[in-house]
Amino acid sequence: MDVSEQKLIEIDGSYGEGGGQILRTALALSAILRKPFAIHHIRSKRKNPGLQAQHLEAVEALAQITEARTEGGRFGSQKITFIPQKNVPGDYQFEVRTAGSITLLLQAIFPPLCLAAGISSLTLVGGTHVPWSPSFHYLSEVLLPTLVWMGVSTEAAIEKWGFYPKGGGKIQLKINPVDELKPVSLIGRGSLKKIRGLSAISNLPKHVAERQKDHALKRIQEELRMEAEINVLYDAPSNGPGSFLFLLAEYEKTLSGFSSLGSRGKPAEKVADEAVDFLKDYVESDGCIDPHLADQLVPFMALAKGSSSFTTTQITEHLLTNLWVLQHFLEVKILRRGERGERGRVEFLNE
Repeated sequence: MDVSEQKLIEIDGSYGEGGGQILRTALALSAILRKPFAIHHIRSKRKNPGLQAQHLEAVEALAQITEARTEGGRFGSQKITFIPQKNVPGDYQFEVRTAGSITLLLQAIFPPLCLAAGISSLTLVGGTHVPWSPSFHYLSEVLLPTLVWMGVSTEAAIEKWGFYPKGGGKIQLKINPVDELKPVSLIGRGSLKKIRGLSAISNLPKHVAERQKDHALKRIQEELRMEAEINVLYDAPSNGPGSFLFLLAEYEKTLSGFSSLGSRGKPAEKVADEAVDFLKDYVESDGCIDPHLADQLVPFMALAKGSSSFTTTQITEHLLTNLWVLQHFLEVKILRRGERGERGRVEFLNE
């Protein structure tokens, strides 16, 4: 049956937290499985409902990658139809205007290119370290190394940092295709090997980066009774000022990342406190992977043959929403223990 003749999968974009995550996950699965879908009430619960710049870029980027036919793909639209035809690897460049998040765009376009028939190269321009989205360093230090265990091989490099509000950051990715995703079990962390991190600034006095680093190290040593190593980057190239602190907890069987961003009037110590608080919550909790990794991994786990599973320190609304979207496209059996806000376990049974 031709893709265009298949029945459209209907998705209510107002489900759960009703954000752009529903659209991104639906786009990725539609592209991989060649299943057309229609989504309505896109971001209807938001103050500015409908497609914003970064959501529209995801639709347009995947339409290019899959040679899709689309309807409703315009700024502010609350309903679109997406009918993919192919999944074409290649060299692509996409830009998210203003400081729209590059990593959120990747949630839509990265999974299909991993499962395409050849190598792809991506150049992405936009926000690399912006609020309410994973940072480039979370992508490169946590998500991509974890996906290696599932057979995904990707090289990622940052050329220019994009802070809010100017954006304009630039990253490069080389994506090697994988024929079939491997199942993975992330149930126990094992012992802690090290805590390391990065304190980075752009167009700010050097003492900002030093204060972020020093305050974070002091709290980690005093409250967690652990040693850490935090490197400093004083001159991250960007279009405007910004500061960033990233902490990585490296265990025997998992990686977890925690970060915070500076803003006008926000003390460097406050930036450090936020990242350390996230780290401390994780270290003192039960569960293998951190909540942000959980919702980003589930599309890959659902597509892998066999049984994949994980425990996480917290079941989030994002995770629940992604599981709900997955079941529109796949017949995989999903077992979940734990409610929103609780420690939980998720298992995928895909024969």
